[in-house]
Amino acid sequence: MCATRNTLDVDGHRIAVTNLDKVLYPATGTRKAEVIDYYNRIAEVLLPHVHRRPVTRKRWPDGVDSEPFFEKNLPAGTPEWIDRVEIAHRSTGRDGNVSYPLAGERADLIWFGQQGALELHVPQWAVPADVDGPDVPRLADRIVLDLDPGPGVDLSRCAEIAVMVRDLLDGVGLRSYPVTSGSKGIHVYAGLDRPVSADGARSVAKQIAMSLAARHPETVTAVMNRAVRTGKVFIDWSQNSASKTTLAPYSLRGREQPWAAAPRSWEELARSDIRQLLFTEVLERVEVDGDLLADLDRAPVRSGRSETDDEPVTESDRPVVDLSEYRRKRDEARTPEPFGDNESAGADRERGPIFVIQEHHARRLHYDFRLERDGVLVSWAVPKNLPADSGQNRLAVQTEDHPMDYADFAGDIPAGEYGGGHVEIWDRGTYETEKWRPDEVIVRLRGDRIQGRYALIRTGDKNWLAHLMSDEPRPITPDSLRDPRPMLATEESIENLSDEAWAFEGKWDGYRLIVEYLDGKLRLITRSGIDMTTEFPELGGIVDDLGLLDVVLDGEVVALDSSGHTNFSLLAARNATGEQCTIKLMLFDVLFLNGRSLLRTPWSGRRQVLDELAPLFTGDNAVQVPPLLPGPGGRAAEVSREKGYEGAVAKRRDSVYQQGRRSASWLKHKNWRDIEVIVGGWRPGKGNRTNGIGSLLVGLPESTGLRYVGRVGTGFTERQLRALADELEPLRRRSSPFVDKLDRPIEQDAVWVLPKLVGDVRYMDWTGSGHLRHPVWRGIRRDKLPGDL
Repeated sequence: MCATRNTLDVDGHRIAVTNLDKVLYPATGTRKAEVIDYYNRIAEVLLPHVHRRPVTRKRWPDGVDSEPFFEKNLPAGTPEWIDRVEIAHRSTGRDGNVSYPLAGERADLIWFGQQGALELHVPQWAVPADVDGPDVPRLADRIVLDLDPGPGVDLSRCAEIAVMVRDLLDGVGLRSYPVTSGSKGIHVYAGLDRPVSADGARSVAKQIAMSLAARHPETVTAVMNRAVRTGKVFIDWSQNSASKTTLAPYSLRGREQPWAAAPRSWEELARSDIRQLLFTEVLERVEVDGDLLADLDRAPVRSGRSETDDEPVTESDRPVVDLSEYRRKRDEARTPEPFGDNESAGADRERGPIFVIQEHHARRLHYDFRLERDGVLVSWAVPKNLPADSGQNRLAVQTEDHPMDYADFAGDIPAGEYGGGHVEIWDRGTYETEKWRPDEVIVRLRGDRIQGRYALIRTGDKNWLAHLMSDEPRPITPDSLRDPRPMLATEESIENLSDEAWAFEGKWDGYRLIVEYLDGKLRLITRSGIDMTTEFPELGGIVDDLGLLDVVLDGEVVALDSSGHTNFSLLAARNATGEQCTIKLMLFDVLFLNGRSLLRTPWSGRRQVLDELAPLFTGDNAVQVPPLLPGPGGRAAEVSREKGYEGAVAKRRDSVYQQGRRSASWLKHKNWRDIEVIVGGWRPGKGNRTNGIGSLLVGLPESTGLRYVGRVGTGFTERQLRALADELEPLRRRSSPFVDKLDRPIEQDAVWVLPKLVGDVRYMDWTGSGHLRHPVWRGIRRDKLPGDL
């Protein structure tokens, strides 16, 4: 960057600069020249995180003590060299389009600084390189959760919640990255292996936020109402919407101090002295540590469609055998994958060319579909496997050709290597070629698990559409749907069940319902055949969700209490007591769709159909298709406990739907356990519980004294809390009755009591630190004394 009196020469671009001595941050005397210098020096690590993302600027031309304004449209006089994109907006301007800058060079950032644009805000979607607007596909390639501490919450507490968010994201296979926002809170980002719709990204973020709020109602909220944020961290999931933006990593903040959005390590978030960082500190950190977000936005955006890690094959004239790209990506000394040395692989040609589908547990589970052609396996990555119904279309992403002996490969690719993860053969067989053109392939597959006539149609440079062709029309008759009784599960341990043969779902505590929507009429039928349609007016939106479809679904209607947990008692008595609750229908199976009975379709095929229907319910708060639990069985049981579910259900992937039967093809596992504990103290509440009991501190007797086993903060009515306060008041003492040393936040505000009261607690499991997991208060045991335990 070369400077003259009134201009800067930045990488060949001349930028007029003015008022370089103007103080933009009066509290520190930080001048515009320093802001411009910051954006110049931080450009290398900032630009990848705004690459191809339309930039909304928040400007303070007269400094942070003045009134700022947001700017979307580029102003008159914007240099021609600044890349830009026209994007359609409703009710914006005469033609409804906005001209956004796309920051791709240092010079762009320096020009923003000259404009007094201290804050740069971008969406979680990027503009594909082959699209120049205005109808830009808004596919998110990352998600963000904005953790905003409410009154009375410091940054260290916000960091604790961020770690909880990280653990949930880890549970669904998403690596996450924390960024202190430069204001009050923390942004947690997670990259997506393939772009998804903004609605899909928002749904994932919302589910995580709502889950945490349900599990930690005292400290977390996912509700935007500011009145409920005191003492809590608000997890804002809405910033993943197509129309929303978030402060870009490394952007300055227009606050009283020149703080910046600073990527942090998870180790830093564990420190009690965590704080926001000044822009000078961020520069120093980058010089030492580089970009802590380097892996978040590594891949360039090529098109408006989903992608995988593999690079495209762009040659239209394919050589007979060229495995150079395959070998370039792999180290023969580090991976057990074949390298084309076995010339006899797949040599049995009497039955015809072979195909293979390999289940690949890499960063994301996907299926590799390979067809023998000209001495190699022409390959596609299919995220959801080939479609099982002609009404489905599936994305297939072409990858590099593989050697023929890869058709026999099953095993583990080491972590850190290309495609690292477990590979197993899902199906294989032979096929006949009907058509093979550069942009269209039609084959008939003959495998053990999959058969039929499939078309692959190119829709992008490496993206294809996979379609099961319908050779003859199917009659529209609801076959075998006279029996409304659902299939039932047998109670049996699921701990030793494998992922390969079994899938795992949450177990819900409500009314089982068969949902019939045929010829535009909705019926909700219980397992005993009772029509409860009028009992649940909240579910009437299903009619609008399904539109012209004919479908029969299986699910469970539940009542969620104020903490977000299912409560059967509340469901059963809701009309009698008038107590507030949220009704939600959890859908987990589909039995019939548009004239086709799915009763004899294996569970795996039915689940694929259900996943295709799930987006129809995105806007319906009363209906949800819950995600599957990760396996194997032991892990599924553990996750169901962590999420506060009643239990878990295991279903054989190849099981057909047996109406009205209790089958060993479905197994159920219940989580909750009961224990009797001794109350040793309590912590004051927050929000609605201010000046009262927020949670009880409980323990178990041992030979050395009372051992602390955790806090119980749910399961109480307001009347019970008041009665407990009255009963514990005379038992106050100055010191802790527990032999353990408790965490400082608990020690600081705990009210200790004589350990005389015995309580009954329902819980799921024990944590690694020996505390009760998800304890729920059930009541006082008047029939027992502490010595009885």
